[in-house]
Amino acid sequence: MKWGKHLMPKLDKLLEELVTANRILAREGIVDSFGHISVRHPDNPLHYLLSRARAPDCIEEGDIMEFALDGTAVDAQGRAPYLERFIHGALYEARPDVHSVVHNHSPSVIPFGITKAKLKPLMHMTANIGHDVPVWDSQDKFGDTALLVENMAMGRDLARAMGAGRSILMRGHGATVLAPSIRHAVYISIYLELNAKLQMQAMAMGDIKFLTPGEIDKVMSRTGPYSVNRAWENWCRRAGRPVTELE
Repeated sequence: MKWGKHLMPKLDKLLEELVTANRILAREGIVDSFGHISVRHPDNPLHYLLSRARAPDCIEEGDIMEFALDGTAVDAQGRAPYLERFIHGALYEARPDVHSVVHNHSPSVIPFGITKAKLKPLMHMTANIGHDVPVWDSQDKFGDTALLVENMAMGRDLARAMGAGRSILMRGHGATVLAPSIRHAVYISIYLELNAKLQMQAMAMGDIKFLTPGEIDKVMSRTGPYSVNRAWENWCRRAGRPVTELE
């Protein structure tokens, strides 16, 4: 996968953006009391930043913790981490090009993870979900579980299933999205949910003409700071968050 030009912001700005991203994902209905977004540490690519276990709309800067890729907290200070932090570490381990990961349970994606209907981009704004949105089924390798990614073995299996893609569904669970920046990860997550909602509506009307591979490539190649920052500013306003300096 080739991403557009990406500039990692300084740590203080990154922490503020991570808080804002949690608020945006909550206000846009991508996460509720559960779900999380992380970012790779700008000074140490073998570490990442993720909130303690807390509802996304409640997260403050002091909730952000630093983790090694194996999920070990650098300085927990008594804060309880998310159980599914292994999703994030495994993807950063497998994909050096990735700097932000979102895991969510957005409602419209769930049916596509439990049926044979395949989620595919059908609108220019949703092309960034990628050519293929595979489904990872934890039961295939781990048998009956609580459907949670609770260790690195499960996280690495999810990363293998995701391959070089941008998004993946998780049977009976939700979805995971990755990107080269927090803003882009939020962008893909929101449009993944929209694509699923529109696809269900279109399926009730008849056969769907999905985007062609060439159309998807052209849209993805054009999606850069101009598009992502324009959406980010709007979502910040809706979430009541200040807009930091544009990338």
